[in-house]
Amino acid sequence: MKQTLAFVGTLIALTLCPAVADARNIVITNDDGLTSNVVALYKALKAEGHDVIVSVPCDNQSGMGAAIKIGQPLAPLRKACRAGAAPVGAPGAGAMARPGIPAADFHYVDGTPVMAMLYGVDVLGQQRWGKVPDLVLSGPNEGQNVGAAILGSGTVSAAQMAAVKGLSAIALSAGMRTVDDNALANPDSAKVAALSAELVARLDRLSGGGRILPEGLALNVNFPDVLEGAKWQASRIGTYQAYDIRFVADMARDPSPMMKAMTGQYGKDLPHLPGLSFGMNSAEPAPGQKEDESVVYRHAIAVSPMQAGYEPKALDGYVHWLVDRFDAGK
Repeated sequence: MKQTLAFVGTLIALTLCPAVADARNIVITNDDGLTSNVVALYKALKAEGHDVIVSVPCDNQSGMGAAIKIGQPLAPLRKACRAGAAPVGAPGAGAMARPGIPAADFHYVDGTPVMAMLYGVDVLGQQRWGKVPDLVLSGPNEGQNVGAAILGSGTVSAAQMAAVKGLSAIALSAGMRTVDDNALANPDSAKVAALSAELVARLDRLSGGGRILPEGLALNVNFPDVLEGAKWQASRIGTYQAYDIRFVADMARDPSPMMKAMTGQYGKDLPHLPGLSFGMNSAEPAPGQKEDESVVYRHAIAVSPMQAGYEPKALDGYVHWLVDRFDAGK
């Protein structure tokens, strides 16, 4: 890529000044299902006056990427959805049934993340607005999506597919500690939601009432585990690998430290079977990788531009667009 993103040497702190956004039509989707993060984001956006539809998978679909099921009708549920979103026997897609969740706005799909996004845009959005939404927000995910891992991310893929359809789309990812299936009220979820709503407000104000993002551009936003004092920084997806994902012949014999911790957490041993091992990359980034989102997200809120789809395009124009709008002096 020519010039390898021109702003790499001058990261810009994103100072989000208070801004009141116009009311927008927004679809929230994700790859995790009904989560504390989704509920908090919905509440934050509704408080800003936006009209919001939530359309998420019935169950956790992390790692499904851009998978879709073409020509396969969705049968009634054979198992209940995550966090009580829908019971066994409910339709394959529909309004959520969990008490306290507004069924008119919250919907599930027994399918992949991209399918859930499409249901929100093609069916629910058309029914309510008679047109496509102004913005698709995918997430906030339970766990960051940075570097090459985004290729398999359902969170990022849902945003990418929305961008390919010509919509403004942002992928949002937070830390793993935002999980709360019982009360759906993790305190960190509320913090991430407030920051996400601020981002939407600033982008909307800068748009002058037009498109929130230029056509062909999507954003990948990653929040650090420690949110207090975190600044916004423009970043690039880059080449540094935050995660160490590899196929092993024996998961019990060659587990990563993270896999060991997960087995203790869930109270079961790893089997002596082949599979994917998952862990964190302990190697230090090379000098040219210091501005990669896989590095930036450790201490700041990383905002990276993404090209929609695979058509070759120069990203430099998008990078300049991003830096211009998030220059701390503006």
